[in-house]
Amino acid sequence: MTRTRTLVLLTAVLGALAWTAAAPAEPALAAARVTVANADGRAEADPDHATQVTVTGTGFQAVPGAFGGVYVAFGTVEPGWQPSKGGVSGVDFRYVPDSESADNAGFQRFVAFPGSSTSREAHTTMSESGEWTVTMTIPGATFETTGRSGGTETVDCRRVTCGVITFGGHGVVNANNETFTPVSFTAGSGSEDEKTPAADDATSPEGEEARAVVVEPEIEVDPATAVVGRVLTFTARGFEPGEQLVGSLGAGLAAVGPLVAGAHGEVAGALQLPGDLRAGGHQLALTGAASGLRATALLEVAAAPAPPVLPAAAVADAEDLAEGIGWEWLVLGVATLVLLGVVAMGVLTARRGRGRPSARTADAAGARAKELAP
Repeated sequence: MTRTRTLVLLTAVLGALAWTAAAPAEPALAAARVTVANADGRAEADPDHATQVTVTGTGFQAVPGAFGGVYVAFGTVEPGWQPSKGGVSGVDFRYVPDSESADNAGFQRFVAFPGSSTSREAHTTMSESGEWTVTMTIPGATFETTGRSGGTETVDCRRVTCGVITFGGHGVVNANNETFTPVSFTAGSGSEDEKTPAADDATSPEGEEARAVVVEPEIEVDPATAVVGRVLTFTARGFEPGEQLVGSLGAGLAAVGPLVAGAHGEVAGALQLPGDLRAGGHQLALTGAASGLRATALLEVAAAPAPPVLPAAAVADAEDLAEGIGWEWLVLGVATLVLLGVVAMGVLTARRGRGRPSARTADAAGARAKELAP
């Protein structure tokens, strides 16, 4: 390389470096951060009663007009729980079950991206700068959820670390929006149990005795989960705030509990349906331990889908086809071996022919040798 070419190349490299240094840098994406605050402003909850908290997110990645958003749930996580790292719900992270509707029991929240088609079913919409705020309910220190085996499992937040989990909503995986914020449990921390005044404690302006409004508890079952051998999910309302409840299917066919009612008497649960359960109509019942209130719901349990079975004729045809193919391959293999043997013998014969001179060639060589002799 000449000195001139060296100088030209060095000048080009220095110019490229100078342009890179002068170019404006891409704005850095702020790390997603979540704060949890109870009525006292602390990330604490009551272990024995439902606690309403305000959850605020900042620095999240907002994708205007994109499908989905962020789920906000309460539960516990394992190392490497993030869906972007292959984490699976019920295995690497577990949370309080709830419906995905906008009017659910408050244990889960959905934050939609700005301008998303899913904003109608969301509890709030993320700003373009990645900020959002929702209120949600922590049911207490224990809750029932779907476990590693696919059945129901009790999580005790006094033995494992629990907190608020955020991850991509509607199956959209986004590592930038995956966070876990721990919540501690202290008796009396920010719980807001609503108390109904006794009937004899208040009177109307006309002097008539005020009467407490009695709300009948009710259960709502997710019919898509009512399948033999699967986990049935349900929500209920109308129980006493903070009371414990037990649930049962039929006459002791399956049970779940204790569950803890939320600040407004709401509860969400999951019940493992036995694999040998008879398909058809069954009754699900929830009973409050303190109030004695009872809610029932009739549900139609579908049979477990049977594995696909080929018709007998198709199986016979497949066996005949496999047998026929087997004989054809056997014949083809033998023929191939014979052909290879013939080719090998031909090659060997040719090589021997080239190495041994013929009689005519030998006589000519002898005559030539005599002519050259002195």
